[in-house]
Amino acid sequence: MDQLPVILGTGAAVLLASVIAVRVSIRLGLPSLLLYLGIGVLIGEAGFGVRFDDPTLTQSLGLAALVMILTEGGLTTRWSAVKPALGTGIALSTVAVVVSVAVTGAALHWLLGLDWRMALLWGSVLASTDAAAVFSVLRTAGIGKRLVGALELESGMNDAPVYIAVVVLAEGTTVDWTLPLLVIYELGAGLAIGLGFGWLGAFALRKAALPATGLYPLATVAVCVLAYSSGQFAHASGLLATYVAGVVLGNSKLPHRSDTLSFAEGLGWLAQIGLFVLLGLYASPERLLEALVPGLVAGGVLLLLARPLSVLCSALPFRVPWRDQIFLSWAGLRGAVPIVLALIPLAEGVPGAQRLVDAVFVLVIVLTVLQGTTLAPLAKLLGLSEKGGPTELEVDAAPLDELGAELLQVRIQPGSRMHGVYLSELRLPAGATVSLVVRDGAGFTPQKTSRLQERDQLLVVTTEKARDAAERRIRAVDRAGRLARWRGESGR
Repeated sequence: MDQLPVILGTGAAVLLASVIAVRVSIRLGLPSLLLYLGIGVLIGEAGFGVRFDDPTLTQSLGLAALVMILTEGGLTTRWSAVKPALGTGIALSTVAVVVSVAVTGAALHWLLGLDWRMALLWGSVLASTDAAAVFSVLRTAGIGKRLVGALELESGMNDAPVYIAVVVLAEGTTVDWTLPLLVIYELGAGLAIGLGFGWLGAFALRKAALPATGLYPLATVAVCVLAYSSGQFAHASGLLATYVAGVVLGNSKLPHRSDTLSFAEGLGWLAQIGLFVLLGLYASPERLLEALVPGLVAGGVLLLLARPLSVLCSALPFRVPWRDQIFLSWAGLRGAVPIVLALIPLAEGVPGAQRLVDAVFVLVIVLTVLQGTTLAPLAKLLGLSEKGGPTELEVDAAPLDELGAELLQVRIQPGSRMHGVYLSELRLPAGATVSLVVRDGAGFTPQKTSRLQERDQLLVVTTEKARDAAERRIRAVDRAGRLARWRGESGR
């Protein structure tokens, strides 16, 4: 009991330091995960002397954090953004994984003298891009939505086949003709479970009248975690089920959706901070120095050979332009996920697994600095940067059960074509009306002659019957202005 204040105080101090590190990393132009790792190393045996060397516990906590990160990633993934890149994203998360494992494994077998099992284990561990790194870096880098959508889908979905490959190789499972069928089952069942939980969860949350707003975010996250557990119990891919359930829920008309996304974002940050600090705490600087050369060799193979070839094979059927392929090849960000996956063979007692963990740790640090700091300049050089575009309109809904109505809260983002539109030109369907406009912190009841502006917040009261039509019309005007119908914009 006497240790509880120390544990809580230390945890709070680390969390505050990590939050401040986000601001510092932005100013320095470095990915924040490096500072989280540094905090962990500082606390560990090379710094304050806290010794933590349990690979099994680290792996379990790492997977738990990954579930939270995938939940946040799925909930904040916009289907409208990833739909155009669906084929490319799926190919990157499947075909690219196979190519990357084969190429990396063969190259390291020859360069480092690894036996084939260990070489393919290295290739499998390194084939996974990191969801936390992709979601945090690319969404703020000003890259085109199609490329970001493909990379988000890849990072959210490729953990599943990579996890299967690592487990099979670590456990020494016999590879025969049934293995491809097993992989197909695990991915297919994981997808089905994710879709089922996402749809049922969205339906239940719309119908439920929970007594407090804060319960909706908790229930939403619980559905995603339950999808993971159900997938694992069904011997399917729980990671894929988690991400898919999050995507379905995040693109459904949930009550208090804005609150849910804010809560999920905070939970995602907490998971990232905890995961990277934990991995920094586990790392041993002495062993990392010994693993420097193997890590750099593996990083060179991955960055210059395996990743470009895997992107080329995945992009060929979709006629992806060469500029996009160059960017996709460079944007395969690695983070905590490869380190967590490398802990699986270590926990299984596979000979040489400790060297793998240390080398992956070195590789992640080097590639994070190299790729994370050059993505935006590379996009600008290739002409792929889209800075200055409008942010997507935010629409939140709160049910008014007793009245059979809903309240929509609309935030007009900078760059929206709703700016300058008169209220009468909004032409909401019968049963929907703008009841309040909040501008510069002051609210007023709008008239038909009131003109909307950027950063206005609108409260729209609508019947349940008119709700969908009202939101479609608002989104259409946001994207195409007062002449949305003439321009063929439906708001879908």
